[in-house]
Amino acid sequence: MTIVTTDLGHTLLQRLDEAAQHSEPGPGVTRLFCSEQHRGVCDVISGWMRRAGLTPELDASGNLVGRCARAKAGEKTLIMGSHQDTVVEGGKYDGMLGVALPLLALEALQEAGVTLPYGVEVVAFGDEEGTRFQSTLIGSRALAGTFDASSLEAKDADGISLAKALQDFGGEPENIPALARQPDSVLGFVEVHIEQGPVLERRDHALGIVTALTGIERHRLTVSGKAGHAGTTPMPGRRDALVGAAEMILEADSVLNATEDFVGVVGKLDVRPNAVNVIPSEVTFTLELRSPRAEVRAQGRDAILAACRRLAAARELEVSIEQTYSAEAVDCAPWLIEALGDACRASGQPAEPLFSGAGHDGLAMCDLTDIGMLFVRCRDGLSHHPGEAINAADGEAATRALMQFLADLPSRVEISS
Repeated sequence: MTIVTTDLGHTLLQRLDEAAQHSEPGPGVTRLFCSEQHRGVCDVISGWMRRAGLTPELDASGNLVGRCARAKAGEKTLIMGSHQDTVVEGGKYDGMLGVALPLLALEALQEAGVTLPYGVEVVAFGDEEGTRFQSTLIGSRALAGTFDASSLEAKDADGISLAKALQDFGGEPENIPALARQPDSVLGFVEVHIEQGPVLERRDHALGIVTALTGIERHRLTVSGKAGHAGTTPMPGRRDALVGAAEMILEADSVLNATEDFVGVVGKLDVRPNAVNVIPSEVTFTLELRSPRAEVRAQGRDAILAACRRLAAARELEVSIEQTYSAEAVDCAPWLIEALGDACRASGQPAEPLFSGAGHDGLAMCDLTDIGMLFVRCRDGLSHHPGEAINAADGEAATRALMQFLADLPSRVEISS
């Protein structure tokens, strides 16, 4: 396949810069689900979709969906896309790269006179980060048919429910179940995303093929001791909840560092009474654990929690442990791993495999269809940060690899309805 379109990388970066303008004031990009910034970026993406030959439509769950004529006619369809929402003060590439890049690839194929003999759908998922309502993967679960209607009751910091926000945005919460795609109508789901880690940079590779999306679990631990006057209570015998929690956090860090394919973080900590001269009586902290291997995560979790109980007993503290979230690891489909790898190599790029340490919309879409994922190198492995960055050459490489994949897809799957 010879594509004469040039300077795709710089065009891609310009479009991502344009999308990044739709952000709350402050460092980086802050674009929350069903916000005015979300509304503004949908207008930008709609323009990209039309240039790629797709018809844009806001669906009932807040996704912006672009479909080609074949997809609208009900032919078997490849779904591509990623999320448009961000964390607070995030970067301009996390999520949005996977919206802008496939649209640019489709536009370039169209300009080159390449007609794809199957349906194509590109989705800018409304909510993946869960920043506003703490209820993640709303849009992808809607398409996969696994949407939980109880999540509509979730409220943001201002007390606005998800259902109300969707209604005000133009969505139709009551019609979300009707968005579920039929598995036999979908060829697969492919997402392009920045790596959000340092592996590709260390390999000096622009692209990587994802083999699996990591399993994730979250826990809330509450350590209870006894408050007292910081100046008059002797050090021996103190039941200091913060000291106990600190020991537990250090033990978690030790287990994580000693275990391959296992990462985690204590990202939030609340201290009571949080006074300068009072011994802390209670500490609540979060513990998030990730691994693509369920057995590694289970063994590591058991070791960490057993240590927390042991450390609590040694200081005459109490510890309660509540699991707040769990999602098992998801394997990418072998045929999509092979197809994306072949497309990379055909376009002159190495394509070594690696797993994703982050969750993505594929965690939901796998309930509908086979999933595949292409990673793009990001500077310093940085993500969820204003300094998030890719370069034009890597953007060009990823765009051309996806174009190759799209052109070659009919040789790999049955596309007739």
